[in-house]
Amino acid sequence: MIPFLASNFALESLEKFLGSMGFTAIFAGMQWGNLVMIAIAFFLLYLAIKKQYEPMLLMTIAFGMLLTNLPGAGLFHEELFAGGHIHWGEFVKQNPGLLDYLYLGVKLGIYPCLIFVGVGAMTDFGPLIANPKSFLLGAAAQAGIFITFLAAFALGFTPEQAGSIGIIGGADGPTAIFLTSKLAPELLGPIAVAAYSYMALVPVIQPPIMRALTTKKERMIKMSTLRTVSKTERIVFPIVIATIISLLLPDAAPLIGSLMLGNLMKECGVVDRLSKTVQNELMNIVVIFLGLTVGATATADTFLSPATLKILLMGIIAFGIGSACGVLLAKFMNLFAKEGNKINPLIGSAGVSAVPMAARVSQKEGQRENPSNFLLMHAMGPNVAGVVGSAVAAGILLSFLG
Repeated sequence: MIPFLASNFALESLEKFLGSMGFTAIFAGMQWGNLVMIAIAFFLLYLAIKKQYEPMLLMTIAFGMLLTNLPGAGLFHEELFAGGHIHWGEFVKQNPGLLDYLYLGVKLGIYPCLIFVGVGAMTDFGPLIANPKSFLLGAAAQAGIFITFLAAFALGFTPEQAGSIGIIGGADGPTAIFLTSKLAPELLGPIAVAAYSYMALVPVIQPPIMRALTTKKERMIKMSTLRTVSKTERIVFPIVIATIISLLLPDAAPLIGSLMLGNLMKECGVVDRLSKTVQNELMNIVVIFLGLTVGATATADTFLSPATLKILLMGIIAFGIGSACGVLLAKFMNLFAKEGNKINPLIGSAGVSAVPMAARVSQKEGQRENPSNFLLMHAMGPNVAGVVGSAVAAGILLSFLG
């Protein structure tokens, strides 16, 4: 009798074990969508590790995508955040997974702001202060955001979804995540992947646009050396910018305030320990949490849809329009500039927020035509202006649509 009971117990335990396996869930439930998403996660891991496309975030996003699509793992539950809201009551009723808890940092807008503190501490606003006209180039590059917003709305997306799609054109991952988590959390996965993928592809996307819109003579323009910026100017700048923009656009205050706080830590020179911490330890920890949880939202149901393909397509269009508008504004400004004060239009494309990659592309394209031309510092002005500009654009969209 005892051996019989023992054998039944062993069979039941084996059946229970086999039933709990993810392999069983895939083949029994025909969850081919999960297999496709796992394959996409593998491809993104390849791009991050082998090709080094934005590896710090793309790798963690891809791994989060992998974990959330493993059947039976129970690391992330979309129903806890259905409708764009946090259903706190369900946290008590269910058994939340690790990524459910970590995702709260995205939903509450914590992670993007902490990353902006680190970005601010690593950003040199000196070129922008020395040449305030760079603000105009950074602003022009945000045109892609609003043009794409209108296009997405015309294609049938809701205003909130259209705003989240448009922000991809700013080439600023944390800002895209911040805005999308507020307006259209159901699109967070594809929008985050698109934003960081296009940031990594700046050296591929921008050069053809820059060459098509400029002449050889324009690309050879040499710009005069920027003036030296005093320490007082560097300290006052983040305080003034944070105050003015937060008063004009309160919805942009979390991002702008965080960015300028980090920059003030760097420039004031009295909190070196804090500055180093936000640049390194804090930044690294938050990047891990942000990437994993954003990747976790890329489930098969939300990612494998025609809407995702539209998002990817409109994202690259938004990025291209932003780059082109920066170049075109620089050409327009040259119509009113004296011969010795002309702007090399190549630096206009750096008005997108991909720091410092976009500025490096401007430098490389300038030296392609004239090896003695050094545009990097000039391009950094529009580049860091783009960081501010994308945050302002997000604040505008949030104030109208939030």
